[in-house]
Amino acid sequence: MRSHTGKKTHFCEVCGYSCAQKTHLVAHMRTHTGEKPYSCEVCGYSCSQKSALSTHMRAHTGEKPHSCEVCGHSFSEKSQLMGHMRTHTGEKPYSCEVCGHSFTLKSTLVTHMRTHTGEKPYSCEVCGYSCSHKSRLVIHMKTHTGEKPHSCEVCGYSCLKKSKLVIHMRTHTGEKPHSCEMCGYSFSVKSHLVSHMRTHTGEKPHSCVVCGYTCSHKSSLVRHMRTHTGEKPHSCEVCGYTFSHKSSLVTHMRTHTGEKPHFCVVCGYSCSRKSHLVSHMRTHTGEKPYSCEVCGYSCSQKSALVTHMRSHTGEKPHFCAVGGYSCSKNPH
Repeated sequence: MRSHTGKKTHFCEVCGYSCAQKTHLVAHMRTHTGEKPYSCEVCGYSCSQKSALSTHMRAHTGEKPHSCEVCGHSFSEKSQLMGHMRTHTGEKPYSCEVCGHSFTLKSTLVTHMRTHTGEKPYSCEVCGYSCSHKSRLVIHMKTHTGEKPHSCEVCGYSCLKKSKLVIHMRTHTGEKPHSCEMCGYSFSVKSHLVSHMRTHTGEKPHSCVVCGYTCSHKSSLVRHMRTHTGEKPHSCEVCGYTFSHKSSLVTHMRTHTGEKPHFCVVCGYSCSRKSHLVSHMRTHTGEKPYSCEVCGYSCSQKSALVTHMRSHTGEKPHFCAVGGYSCSKNPH
């Protein structure tokens, strides 16, 4: 009758919890004693309530008795179904008191709160790395084991994260789902779109602590820092010449291979560098983008303007080692 009257005659002496049925109090007391009398015969998992064991067993049987009436997706637990239904209704009942962000699942809110508190409860026993998400620790542990469970069926590429495989597959499908709303340019990776948007906004969030140089891409800052450190990590296997930029090494290799991938569509001239082709095309278009601020002289190449400016400054940087003669132009 107590279940109908709502009267709660059973009390917990530890925390004051009350309930109408003695069996509920017995189950509750296990939260204090830590007793887990129900065990899984398959994997040894143990729990304090029989209903929890019944739910756990579905992990072995694959049973999913709770189905979504909207999309047909099925779940092993009713609570999972309730959380899933919010993806259809848009309901987000759990809100962050700090920033107001709301979530469909309480567990997601708990994880989100760590962005405010800085709490990182999951630690790696190998190297001490800590993180706020258990899933991140699982992925991190694979960096120690070398495990790469996600493989590409096309080329055999393997990776730690499923999200990385999804992105990789776009190299085969050509899919570019991330589009710029300003110019229509599309990308296969969202981070590439974020970087691209800076060409429109002019944002340069990466700064050099040495000279104050700013840039829109972190990779550009990494390359720039080599102008201060002198680091040249890219080496030519033929002659040993080293470069700070990989692109410079690629261009240099053409001096060994003789490759000239850049062609003039007007006369068929070919060259190893794109910048050389750009300069060459001006012989056809007549474009002269470099102008002298002193006399208005214009030319097609920057080097020609540098030489011309010496006619105003009188600078003669080229010397004859024999007779001491000097001139403004290199005769060779």
